[in-house]
Amino acid sequence: MDQNMKQAIVRGETSLGIEFGSTRIKAVLINYKFETIGSSSYEWENQLIDGYWTYDLDEMINGLQETYRQLKQEVENKYGVTLQRIGSIGCSAMMQGYTALDKAGELLVPFRTWRNATTGKAAAELTEKFQFKVPQRWSIAHLYQAILNEEEHVTNIDYVTTLSGYIHWLLTGSKALGLGDASGMFPIDGSVLQYNEQMMKQFAELIADKDYPWNLKDILPKVYTAGEHAGYLNETGARLLDPSGSLQSGIPLCPPEGDAGTGMVATNSVKKRTGNISVGTSVFAMIVLDKEISVYPEIDIVTTPDGSPVGMVLANNCSSDINAWLGLFREFYEAMGLKPDMNELFSVLFNKALEADADGGGLLSYGYYSGENITGISKGRPLFVRSPESRFNLANFMRVHLFTAFAALRLGMDILTQKEHVTIDHILAHGGLFKTPLVAQQMCAAALNVPVSVMSTAGEGGAWGMAILTSYMVNKEQDERLADYLTTKVFKDAKGQKVYPDRTDVDGFALFMERYTAGLAIEQAAADHFIENFKS
Repeated sequence: MDQNMKQAIVRGETSLGIEFGSTRIKAVLINYKFETIGSSSYEWENQLIDGYWTYDLDEMINGLQETYRQLKQEVENKYGVTLQRIGSIGCSAMMQGYTALDKAGELLVPFRTWRNATTGKAAAELTEKFQFKVPQRWSIAHLYQAILNEEEHVTNIDYVTTLSGYIHWLLTGSKALGLGDASGMFPIDGSVLQYNEQMMKQFAELIADKDYPWNLKDILPKVYTAGEHAGYLNETGARLLDPSGSLQSGIPLCPPEGDAGTGMVATNSVKKRTGNISVGTSVFAMIVLDKEISVYPEIDIVTTPDGSPVGMVLANNCSSDINAWLGLFREFYEAMGLKPDMNELFSVLFNKALEADADGGGLLSYGYYSGENITGISKGRPLFVRSPESRFNLANFMRVHLFTAFAALRLGMDILTQKEHVTIDHILAHGGLFKTPLVAQQMCAAALNVPVSVMSTAGEGGAWGMAILTSYMVNKEQDERLADYLTTKVFKDAKGQKVYPDRTDVDGFALFMERYTAGLAIEQAAADHFIENFKS
């Protein structure tokens, strides 16, 4: 047993990061040397209900409690200590979306996730009004679309927040949000690191005839920057998180953040001219800008958790279709009377992609479980397409699915690098696809034609990044910037592996992208004509 770890737990010299990702809820507990003491996770899935992607509230709470229970049990098993004191806690979640509460704190409508492509009219009108790109997933787009739809619940709104802000509120009673996540609720004024006042006035003018009993500023969470205290775990929150009663209240919480912000922290990518790629159900690249860029429908302007401007390219779809196909292979394995090791299954199949034809043998795939804003497809229709001349084998099949995971992202990245000539010193990647060494990393380097590094913490992802953010709040020195804290303390001894683009792979991906862009008409036809006439 590591006595230093045990003492850190007993003394409460720990930081807990909890992240509500798109497919799992994860918790990571670290000590003040940023070493992982324990981690746990809970699998969950979104549901398409009444035309909206959402998550069940009861499962949200159950998942939070089960994740903490597992973590607590792991600590007890490894160190013989009951988890009672924690130095600091931070909550993170998939970015933005729409969580609207009434005065009693009840949800007015089920949580609407980032995945919904239902706010096109609102997003377009706000972008035109503000002369600033407002993506469909942003909270203000969801709110304005509800207004345009004349939804009854809008009159009763008392508070609108993101999922991370909602969980934070449940634990603390504080209506707070970190700057990174807040910058996806409503545009931020970079000079004061608060919501843009001029755009607030423009929005008020847009809805003046509605006579709602609220104004926008009062129903949005207060904005906090990284390092600030954003509330304390109250007694109700402590019992919600740990129904057993062991966890003490009074623990400080840092500002809640979105998975984009925690991804930047987890990859040490908050300095200007650095970038990171985060993969999961969606895939997004965050490039910290050193200059202003023009307005593009494919590029979102958000901020780092400490306020630097970021050009963000988000593709709604990434790993869902890969996971579905791997599930099919698992079923075959089980049908043969064998018990699969899923880590081995992923490793074997991913590595087959390295044996493939450079372009994937003429195969084509769109892993569109939901609409894809970058390519203008409004409905999710996963497709796999081949011609009689295609080289249909397992290696090409796997390569094409890895290629397509990064294809829509590439379309947005081309705008930053080719049209705006944004300089990127390095890109780091994290997320589940990169757990298999080198394969997805090599495909990503080919797709973006830049070197891609993966750190040893890549698999921990945002929950670890959130733990780092909350550790920064309690352990930073006076006036110590987040970028310096990460570089000189957290990552000073970090090990990573950099993969440079292979010319053959780059040329092969270029051929694949020709097929991908030409084949969008097939995907659009599927969205227009394929009717789901069954009920689960």
